[in-house]
Amino acid sequence: MAATGKNEPVEATIEAEYDRLSELKAFDETMAGVKGLVDAGITEIPRIFRHPSGYSETSLISGDSQFNIPVIDLGSLSTNNDSGSDKRKEIVERVREASENWGFFQIVNHGIPESVLEEMKDGVRWFHEQDTDVKNRFYTRDATKPVVYNSNFDLYGAPSANWRDSLMCLMAPTPPNPQDLPEVCRDILIEYSKQVMKVGILLFELLSEALGLNPNYLNSIDCAEGLLLLCHYYPACPQPELTFGTTKHADSDFLTVILQDHIGGLQVLRDNKWIDITPEPGALVVNIGDLLQASSCTC
Repeated sequence: MAATGKNEPVEATIEAEYDRLSELKAFDETMAGVKGLVDAGITEIPRIFRHPSGYSETSLISGDSQFNIPVIDLGSLSTNNDSGSDKRKEIVERVREASENWGFFQIVNHGIPESVLEEMKDGVRWFHEQDTDVKNRFYTRDATKPVVYNSNFDLYGAPSANWRDSLMCLMAPTPPNPQDLPEVCRDILIEYSKQVMKVGILLFELLSEALGLNPNYLNSIDCAEGLLLLCHYYPACPQPELTFGTTKHADSDFLTVILQDHIGGLQVLRDNKWIDITPEPGALVVNIGDLLQASSCTC
């Protein structure tokens, strides 16, 4: 190991010169997020975004069909909630297998029009690509507010920041005043919330049946009462090999429904291997959250 004249490791000297807290505060106080860094034309990412020393990736499996997460077609479900139909039983069994073996699956023909999905993706982009002074009125680290815009909710606690800005809107159980939502995407936030709530209720019915319970069980214990929209934006990164858009994590909710764009990048960890979730046109990705796993263990 290289050393200084005082026989101190060079790494220790560099670390001492890096006031991480000051750099975090300086970044936060711009209220411009990662998008602001990109707009400024940076060619090297700030140190606060770089992987911790000693980080190594697990192996990545990509493009092998045997490692694709299940895709479940909900189009044949009876509109009258006939839980006894053979087709519904087949779908329930597929949901059970996917939840048990993967914790993830994709759903197609779920009832949300593709036009709504596309407008939702556009709305997220429109918000994040506004001028900073327009977005600033939503910038906060107060997670109790119904509408929150910032970069990295755990900015001051995580070992490295993610290359991502986020808009968070608490849409249920108490919807925000529409005038409090960003004007550029207000209408689609409201419409998408209504649509995805219907999908959530249906998923909880199927999951209840997969657990051998009454279809209304999970909804009856208020699993579908809350809805938080997390609208992430990942600008182009000049050094993507040094950072993440989202670090390894588990979701602490009952259920996460993910709408990907065509670029992809979403991965799941299974058997110590990272597996790509290839975007499917019109598909939504479903992630079984920690709360639902805990609830199903006590049913």
